[in-house]
Amino acid sequence: MKVGIIGATGYGGVELYRILSNHPFVEECILYSSSEMDVPYIHSFPHLTELSDHTLRKIDVEEIKNNITVLFLATPPGVSRSLSPQFTESNVKIIDLSGDLRLKDRNEYEKWYKRPSAEEELLAKAVYGLSELNKQVIKEAQFLANPGCFPTATILGLAPIVEKGLVNEQSIIVDAKTGVSGAGRNASHATHYSEVNENVKIYKVHEHQHIPEIEQMLHNLNEKITYISFNTHLIPMTRGIMATIYASLTDSYTTEQLLDLYKDYYQHSPFVRIRKQNEFPATKEVYGSNFCDIGLKIDERTGRVTIVSVIDNLMKGAAGQAVQNFNIMNGFEETTGLYSAPIYP
Repeated sequence: MKVGIIGATGYGGVELYRILSNHPFVEECILYSSSEMDVPYIHSFPHLTELSDHTLRKIDVEEIKNNITVLFLATPPGVSRSLSPQFTESNVKIIDLSGDLRLKDRNEYEKWYKRPSAEEELLAKAVYGLSELNKQVIKEAQFLANPGCFPTATILGLAPIVEKGLVNEQSIIVDAKTGVSGAGRNASHATHYSEVNENVKIYKVHEHQHIPEIEQMLHNLNEKITYISFNTHLIPMTRGIMATIYASLTDSYTTEQLLDLYKDYYQHSPFVRIRKQNEFPATKEVYGSNFCDIGLKIDERTGRVTIVSVIDNLMKGAAGQAVQNFNIMNGFEETTGLYSAPIYP
């Protein structure tokens, strides 16, 4: 099949291209840009010299309808809300990485994203694409909201104990850290080398736009959960997210019992790897891969569990999960084009 990428000049876009250009069921990957039309792709990414002869195309909705089977939107927030409705009456499947289709409550979107929301009709059709938890509905989706990077790590880290009702619903605290590529390719004061290097800083304190996305999904798993405490830190590395999660348990459990629960919960999830007791993952151990690695331990003194969940923000947190969803939507084995070892060191 032919697939398209809008936003091909960003980090998420080029990561999608890297995966899809080697995908066994993709005949052609057509690249679109709103800022660099008719420019060779290698002008944006010289590392693709001799690997890509693509030229960036102007976004033409009718041409896309006639030529593309699946369209990936690796765009900033605000693009999908106006572009996606134009494909409602077509056979094109949309995988949106931007965040426009994730929140079902329009008021929540406008509060957290500070911009107009997509229309109710489109949001009603959109499926939240956390592959491990929504596989059955993903299979039937035309419009898919690819999860954010922080929500992917956090929700996968919490899902087994939240769904089983093993945590005090008011006790969840998430301390998350991310590499600089999560901010996108355009430089800013906050991501300037001299600002980030040898520095760790908290940002968007109690205001991160991924908070309602996490709460929405956790509430779907357990209606008693309404709010969590969630904060993010920027650290001096290129890729990776580590979500360190704390929660009070509702009863006495052992670490071994919870590890067994997690292994059972994710037994059919090829990209979630549960670490052995007293073993905790590092971001380098999932670098360049679609894996989410999880380790946990109970503090018997306090009755709290500490969960460590790591992903590569550009892979399982963006392009990798988008291709995983692409596979599920089209009836392919979900690991197709993705099942490779992380890059190490």
